[in-house]
Amino acid sequence: MNVLSYVLVYRKFFLVVFTLLVLLPLPIILRTKEAECAYTLFVIATFWLTEALPLSVTALLPGLMFPLFGIMPSKNVASAYFKDFHLLLIGVICLATSIEKWNLHKRIALRMVMTVGVNPAWLTLGFMSSTAFLSMWLSNTSTAAMVMPIVEAVAQQIISAEAEVEATQMTYFSGSTNHGLEIDESVNEHETNERKEKTIPVPGYSNDAGKNSSNMELEKNSGTGAKYRTKKDHMMCKLMCLCIAYSSTIGGLTTITGTSTNLIFAEHFNMRYPECRCINFGSWFMLSFPAAIIILFLSWIWLQWLFLGFNFKEMFKCGKTKTVKQKACAEVIKQEYQKLGPIRYQEIVTLVLFIVMALLWFSRDPGFVPGWSALFSKYPGFAADSTVALLIGLLFFLIPAKRLTKTTPTGEIVAFDYSPLITWKEFQSFMPWDIAILVGGGFALADGCEESGLSKWIGNKLSPLGSLPVWLIILISSLLVTSLTEVASNPATITLLLPILSSLAEAIQVNPLYILIPSTLCTSFAFLLPVANPPNAIVFSYGHLKVIDMVKAGLGVNIVGVAVVMLGMSTWIVTLFDLSTYPSWAPPISNATMP
Repeated sequence: MNVLSYVLVYRKFFLVVFTLLVLLPLPIILRTKEAECAYTLFVIATFWLTEALPLSVTALLPGLMFPLFGIMPSKNVASAYFKDFHLLLIGVICLATSIEKWNLHKRIALRMVMTVGVNPAWLTLGFMSSTAFLSMWLSNTSTAAMVMPIVEAVAQQIISAEAEVEATQMTYFSGSTNHGLEIDESVNEHETNERKEKTIPVPGYSNDAGKNSSNMELEKNSGTGAKYRTKKDHMMCKLMCLCIAYSSTIGGLTTITGTSTNLIFAEHFNMRYPECRCINFGSWFMLSFPAAIIILFLSWIWLQWLFLGFNFKEMFKCGKTKTVKQKACAEVIKQEYQKLGPIRYQEIVTLVLFIVMALLWFSRDPGFVPGWSALFSKYPGFAADSTVALLIGLLFFLIPAKRLTKTTPTGEIVAFDYSPLITWKEFQSFMPWDIAILVGGGFALADGCEESGLSKWIGNKLSPLGSLPVWLIILISSLLVTSLTEVASNPATITLLLPILSSLAEAIQVNPLYILIPSTLCTSFAFLLPVANPPNAIVFSYGHLKVIDMVKAGLGVNIVGVAVVMLGMSTWIVTLFDLSTYPSWAPPISNATMP
């Protein structure tokens, strides 16, 4: 038993050593560059899947192993760790830092929810829409972390309102009257009493001890039925939590900067096929936005039906008087919005820069009309989306946000400097350096596969798949990616599979976009487990969900997502990129299939 405990404690260390030794015969026996690169690939894949080492640490292994195996010189490997992608990421993080610093994200979310009304079904759709919109520009994780406290407050307010209605009915039947019942006061009073007895865990706002005690209290309340007065209240909390988790992921599909997997795909594709120049912010938005809208709408219907039922008659009934629940819900949203106060100068400037960045991205090279990049026709292809991101990002460090003052010895208050919209320290706290290193490691791994000839070898071995229908190949690759991303990180999954899928497309003489686009989109479909992605973990930590709830709901959303992607590949996406023919910018047949 002691030996087993020892092994469990040091399991990650043993896994690293075991993996390196077990796979070592591969390069020793075969003694080819392809085998040596395959050894590196298998080691990195194992470490990424098991997280025996931190993902970003594993991503540094190509810089160690490729020079030792003679696959690539060290300086060439190092150059792969900082690409155009990283400049784009820096500019986007500058925007995200300013948005979150000045609470613009919260104002947008609350305003959108106030617009759709307080009917439970429409309220859920409002939360999903606002979350998806924010996730287009912010990271999925920060979006979910920002919206969930608002959703939790609304959910608890609805439960409190129902308790107040029951108390009022009891008072009425006992013979007393209370015609002057004020919803706001009664709800707030009940909410105060509830807070004295129970604590709802909010990630990032309570310590570990508080979370543990809250979870214990939650289990206790679930067993006695005191936490949720009715099963419907519990189902509503589950519904709202899952809506936030899934919509924050779905929203990230729509823009290249919305999620790291999109950025990784764009950089990999533009490096592997530099003559294409067909993947940019505008073209990606046109292909992914319709898919995201359909997936979001169908997911809303699926989750609504699964947890609360879907009553069209109640949803579209006009002139219906608001219930006490709906009034309480509207009141808490209104109060949260009023706490923000009037819109400030810093929020206005951030919003303007945000709009300017989006417009410049869309108009750089829209495809159907000449974009502003045509003004620099002498240097075609030089200006990219990262150019726009850097331009706007630098402005956040330049534009004044407020004056800095000091008091002179005479008591006079004078301004001596100004503070910009964001500072370097604030930017550093938001910058995901681990993702930057992870993506760089993926680029280095892809370069090594090309230099060693492993990519061509894999493509040649996969060429028999060309006898299958293209739609079946797309379906198989999409299901493979969707399954793998449930147990591995999304960036690691897409980084690992992009070189392989590119080689497959070239070997069977199919437009690479035909396979890479659906695979990239499906990499984000990590809906089944709490550990599948950070938004799932955030909403799961609130204690309303069980794993089986997420599995049942996520399976339906996964099916919807893959089906919509397959539909898009046979309709609007095919016409958008002319995927029916093997393009001239891809490697010719002789090079693509050479062993």
